[in-house]
Amino acid sequence: MATATKKKTTSNSKSNSKKPSVSKEQYLEWYTLMFRIRKFEEMALRMYGQQKIRGFCHVYIGQEAITAGVESALRKEDAIVTAYRQHGTAIGRGVPTDKAMAELFGKATGIVKGKGGSMHFFDNTNRYFGGNGIVGAQIPIGTGIAFAEQYRETDNLCVTMFGDGAARQGALHESFNMAMTWKLPVLYICENNGYAMGTSVKRTSNVADLAKLGASYDMPSESVDGMDPAAVHDAVSRAAEHIRAGKGPFYLEVKTYRYKGHSVSDPAKYRTKEEVQEYKDRDPVKMTEAHILKEKIASEDEIKEIKANVKKEIDDAVKFAEESPYPDPAELYTDNYLQEDYPFIKD
Repeated sequence: MATATKKKTTSNSKSNSKKPSVSKEQYLEWYTLMFRIRKFEEMALRMYGQQKIRGFCHVYIGQEAITAGVESALRKEDAIVTAYRQHGTAIGRGVPTDKAMAELFGKATGIVKGKGGSMHFFDNTNRYFGGNGIVGAQIPIGTGIAFAEQYRETDNLCVTMFGDGAARQGALHESFNMAMTWKLPVLYICENNGYAMGTSVKRTSNVADLAKLGASYDMPSESVDGMDPAAVHDAVSRAAEHIRAGKGPFYLEVKTYRYKGHSVSDPAKYRTKEEVQEYKDRDPVKMTEAHILKEKIASEDEIKEIKANVKKEIDDAVKFAEESPYPDPAELYTDNYLQEDYPFIKD
């Protein structure tokens, strides 16, 4: 896998406007992953409308470039923990789309046996630690995972992702302070899509530049264009190099946008059509496709083949989920409680 051109690490909140040099193969990998996430999420919305998926459901449509750029800059041994808008992050980490869809359906073949649902995927084989439903709860969890890596004397890092709403939680400041004091190998990433549910960033604090949050801890921080996988890849690569050198945490505010509401029940009337269209004009999937065609990285027929393969994969994932059984009720407490601690649980 190609690596973007390295730049000198900065400790300010300014974005790097110059695009890194990226291989043709890398662009195709990014595009395929981003298109896979987009089609998965669109299908999830459709299945929710048919009441085949129940409960909460938060889709990642519009934010796909973040996962693409993050994954290409990491090692598989690195850990990732994130919030509840997490289907795309999990798929990028390696969670199969059939197991992801089955989990949304609440089926026994899901990635956590149908017990987690949309917000609580988990896959230790891919070093994916969720999927966490409580706003900001994953920030100290990720900090703890990073501490474990430091304790074991590995050079792995933990990517700890959260939204702009969670950036206002006290747990973030406690974690930032601890991580910098102990120089933990953690990369904090704020996926700033502009709205905490329906509340804009500007209404939650007089500090709208979220990259500044690391300043009081002397944590190297910067803003990144989250609609461009190359920009995300470049920033994460430099941050990972800083962390693996034993210099402690790094913080990235990745500016992005979600095209759908906060959840499936949100009509998103707090945004104007003009605002949404402005960001749709920068659709990361479409812009990456346009770049591939313009630079002759792939032909239109090759793009069509990628799309056809991904669409079939998602259709097969739905078929797999529909044909899978629901969990046995006797499995309710399995993986959740130890029977010796809870004697009322029967075999």
